[in-house]
Amino acid sequence: MQVTLNGEKHELADGVTVDDLIRNLGLSGRRFAVEVNLEILPRDGYGAHVLRDGDTVEVVHFIGGG
Repeated sequence: MQVTLNGEKHELADGVTVDDLIRNLGLSGRRFAVEVNLEILPRDGYGAHVLRDGDTVEVVHFIGGG
């Protein structure tokens, strides 16, 4: 299936969850927010949210400063 991730097309296997995607991107343990089709997902829903063909996903990283 194909999803748009941060503006770029990506091919993913069927049944991939947001949690799977985050791990594959190497973002586990970092601070970020995920939006799927213009809706922000709660972190505890990442494992249950299965991505579908045509979904638009935005992953926003938080950067600390001082």
